[in-house]
Amino acid sequence: QSMTQTQTLATIGYMAPEYGREGRVSTNGDVYSFGIMLMETFTGKKPTNEIFNGEMTLKHWVNDWLPISTMEVVGANLLSQEDIHFVAKEQCVSCVFNLAMECTVESPEQRINAREIVAKLLKIRDSLLRNVGDRFLNY
Repeated sequence: QSMTQTQTLATIGYMAPEYGREGRVSTNGDVYSFGIMLMETFTGKKPTNEIFNGEMTLKHWVNDWLPISTMEVVGANLLSQEDIHFVAKEQCVSCVFNLAMECTVESPEQRINAREIVAKLLKIRDSLLRNVGDRFLNY
């Protein structure tokens, strides 16, 4: 599902590697950008933050810290260890970061697709609701 455009606008930090290397635009590139956006949303850090330079990118930073501690990666205002539902919320956030990593796999052919993203997000939501209850969500 590739297409060619005469003009493409890309934002540094969000564009897929294949766009930077080959100028290739595809839905797989959109999935990559979505993964970066998930990381930005849950870390509170933009991919253009000054701490990310050279080889250290938002993606590499999340990938390096996530196995050690979700708390080191997640934005300070999202999780509190004093929260009665901390464990359930931490598990949910960890699943979101894992999904973001699946979205940002280097090879476009190996990335998760949009349908799988939706299915995983619904599964994460359902797990959170089972563990915390719908009173957690403010509709």
